[in-house]
Amino acid sequence: MVLVLSRKDVESVLTMRDTIDAVEAGFRELASGSVKMPVRTAIRVEGPGGVFLTMPAYLGASQALGVKVVTVYPKNPGQHKLPTTIASLLLNNPETGAPVCLMDASFLTAMRTGAVTAVAAKYLARRDSKVVGLFGAGTQARTQLMGICAVREIKRAKVYDVDTARLEAFCREMAKATGIVVEPAKDSSATVKGSDVVITATTSKTPIFKGEWLEEGTFVSGIGSHSLDARELDEVTIKRSKLVVDQRDAALAEAGDIVTPIKDGVITEKHIYAELGEIVSGKKQGRTTKEEITLFKSCGLAVQDISTAKRIYELASKRSIGMTVAL
Repeated sequence: MVLVLSRKDVESVLTMRDTIDAVEAGFRELASGSVKMPVRTAIRVEGPGGVFLTMPAYLGASQALGVKVVTVYPKNPGQHKLPTTIASLLLNNPETGAPVCLMDASFLTAMRTGAVTAVAAKYLARRDSKVVGLFGAGTQARTQLMGICAVREIKRAKVYDVDTARLEAFCREMAKATGIVVEPAKDSSATVKGSDVVITATTSKTPIFKGEWLEEGTFVSGIGSHSLDARELDEVTIKRSKLVVDQRDAALAEAGDIVTPIKDGVITEKHIYAELGEIVSGKKQGRTTKEEITLFKSCGLAVQDISTAKRIYELASKRSIGMTVAL
């Protein structure tokens, strides 16, 4: 029998705290060497401009095995009134290989992406961080703000988005959800200047702010771009920062934010200071001074999905949530 979990089911059991704990544990396990995880495969779908991704992983220590299938179609919201990112995930029993759970993974994807910024911020953001500058007012931006508020005592968020109607609705909704001041920023400069944390959650193909605007001590999380032809961060931002990635192989294969400066000779691969798992596990230090600018560049890894999915499966099974079917 296979447990089937709808998006509503997943939302009913998964909290940001649970997700942060699961993602942090997954990165710690990744650093220990007990995770088998190939770089995700991508199929570009011409015409609509979408991408079809498969992301498998096996976590040996925690005995979690599965694969996420995710599509990213930037035109969906405007043309079809659908989310940009749509995902589903299959968990298997590591002992038998049999499927045990099929779940909607769109909400999971948004939550684990917010959680990975939160995990990075625990080690890379100043403890006294109070102000967030957030680019983007979509689904990913919501969980980014939820995540950072879970690990730092944020008081104010300045949000910038080219869609003013969506931006205003986002600010109203997230002010109520987080209990902090959430307000529109007038432009990119205002979003960055005076912010302790800067988060980019957009579908932009070109850099969205100038690295010269970053103040000493800022923590930056770049999570919107995950392909070689997309960049949210300029070369100045990359060069000024202590650079931490989710995984070196993934960053060097998929992150235009990093690969482009390397190709242009601005930095070398040695500019990557550490993988997040190395910092979470204590192999390397995170932030070491108040003045340094720290940057976490995320491409998104299957270990985040599978570790979170196992937590969802355990919680749903314990609470008898979902529907069981015979395949």
